[in-house]
Amino acid sequence: MEHGAIDIADLAGPFDLQATVESGQSYLWNRSDGKTYEDLHAHGGDAWYETVVDPIPGVTDERMPVRVRQTGGVHDGTLHWQSSDDVVPLLTHLFRLDDDLDAILDATPDLPLLERAYDAYEGMRLTRDPVFPCLISFICSAQMRVARIHGMQRRLRETYGDTLTLDENEYRAFPTPDQLASRTEEELRDLSLGYRAPYVRRSAEMVASGEAHPAEAADLPYEEARESLTRFVGVGEKVADCVLLFSLGFLEAVPLDTWIRTTIEEYYPDCEGGNYTETSRAIRERFGGEFAGYAQTYVFYYLRAGGE
Repeated sequence: MEHGAIDIADLAGPFDLQATVESGQSYLWNRSDGKTYEDLHAHGGDAWYETVVDPIPGVTDERMPVRVRQTGGVHDGTLHWQSSDDVVPLLTHLFRLDDDLDAILDATPDLPLLERAYDAYEGMRLTRDPVFPCLISFICSAQMRVARIHGMQRRLRETYGDTLTLDENEYRAFPTPDQLASRTEEELRDLSLGYRAPYVRRSAEMVASGEAHPAEAADLPYEEARESLTRFVGVGEKVADCVLLFSLGFLEAVPLDTWIRTTIEEYYPDCEGGNYTETSRAIRERFGGEFAGYAQTYVFYYLRAGGE
């Protein structure tokens, strides 16, 4: 087993592992104490987080178990890691540790709501999850609380995912497209996926057969990329925006979920455009365009955790 550490003081801006992993962006990590998504008000913390990371083109060619935890503060703490290989490049990719977080947030507008959210969850960064697990996670997200979404993904891993070992401990990978496509709708419903079961199965089948792949959206202009992802069953514009933002690096994407629609209604009513496309354009512009997705994610987590 390899292990090492990243000094947060060496990064461009702060980092908060717990806020990043438990802010509703990623459903692929488990806390070793079993309390993932249980405490919305937590900051920092030093629990281990565990996952198996799928191959990511240009980053890693193989699946590998990864464990990380943070000690110390968001400015001068340490990110400890354990894996089967050196995973500093992988963690840099997954947690966007190469972002200049201070510069990004400074580039967004001076809006009071944003300032309060930035102060409340200093160091939260966007994620770059592997795209297929991200797609399935957000197909399952419709009308669901984050803890239940996370539970669905955990059950998919534990029931159908391959087993990998690290230091004699076993970890379950997220199922491959082939593994999910080979399940029946009834089997997926038994994991409490409900009406999302046929969506998950059919979308996995599209990827497994080569009919479509969510990574194809990465090379398209933003709104074309969003439209491309809606080819998958169970993927509307909001889910597509989540995949673009939390996996494919479209930092301008602003998923219009319930919390953000409420934010628009209460704080920025002039951004309501009557349909998803026009409202999305308006709130993206209000949040500064290029990094609007960062602003959105801070606001989402701040309000969902009861910030005001």
